[in-house]
Amino acid sequence: MAYTTIDDPSAYFQTALYTGNGSTQSITNDGNSDLQPDLIWAKNRNDAYDNVLGDSTRGAGLTLISNSTSAEVNEGTNGLTSFDSDGFSLGGNSGGWNFSSAKTYVAWQWKANGGTTSTNNDGSKPTTVQANTDAGFSILTFTTNGTDTFGHGLGVKPSVVIAKPRSPGSWIVMTDVIDGSVDYSRLHTTDAFTNTTYSAFTSSVFQYNDSFNTNTVAYCFAEKQGYSKFGRYEGNGYNTGSYIYLGFKPAFFMVKSKSSGNWLILDSKRDPNNFGTPGGTGTHRLFPNLSNAEDVSEAYDFFSNGFQPRNSGGLANIGGQEYIYMAFAENPFVTSTGIPTTAR
Repeated sequence: MAYTTIDDPSAYFQTALYTGNGSTQSITNDGNSDLQPDLIWAKNRNDAYDNVLGDSTRGAGLTLISNSTSAEVNEGTNGLTSFDSDGFSLGGNSGGWNFSSAKTYVAWQWKANGGTTSTNNDGSKPTTVQANTDAGFSILTFTTNGTDTFGHGLGVKPSVVIAKPRSPGSWIVMTDVIDGSVDYSRLHTTDAFTNTTYSAFTSSVFQYNDSFNTNTVAYCFAEKQGYSKFGRYEGNGYNTGSYIYLGFKPAFFMVKSKSSGNWLILDSKRDPNNFGTPGGTGTHRLFPNLSNAEDVSEAYDFFSNGFQPRNSGGLANIGGQEYIYMAFAENPFVTSTGIPTTAR
């Protein structure tokens, strides 16, 4: 049995739940480890507000919206104001980050390199890279001008690359988990995944095409045993869905049909207990491509070593549909010293 090298995933990924106050506010994480985030993805759970993303490479106050092709917005003191030693701080009156005391929020957070960047010249165009090779995560900024290759700084092949122009333009999600070649979809749409002519991901570079001399940000993810996994599975359309082995108890699970359909985010913070009764209590889901409020129209189980849809439809278990997912751990199935993790 292979063990993980990451015994405490909370050192690299955490989910925070908080209630907005419409004014300045600091959010403190509650994981086993302190986490100073470098990428924060937040969503108002109650109302139809945008999915907002901020990262420490572009800097506090600069917000992108996953359900829109709009340009980066400088929200200044109304949005994300700082990346703190164990959480983050907000200004007032931003619907995506902090609107009022009546609204609840979720924030998914990843750690890169504390905001410290370097220049990478592995590709045909240079990139500014902030990389965490232990966790398999890097943030890049670069300028495109046609089809070029870009260094990602991970030292191993990524499985998923999410790229967005900082000016108006599409969110492109590239992955090689379907058949080894690079396929893509758009995070802000329901588009099916489509094969590209891009060269395969390597341990140093990926290929990306934008002919408009555009400043772009990209988030790159490589698989790390016991902490992250990126793959595919087939829905069976039954109340007991396909079991997806991850090698860890998931904290975060994002999934989309290979065919047309909404993106879906589930997490163990909003649902700390399993909901294995289809049509019963339901579980909380959010949509990267939509501003919709959270709803409870999904049923699934998180186990000590994997994930299982528990309804006959929803967005994660339509019979005969192939699904693409990315998952991050709450706990590894087996620690580096061979200690197993129990199920929920």
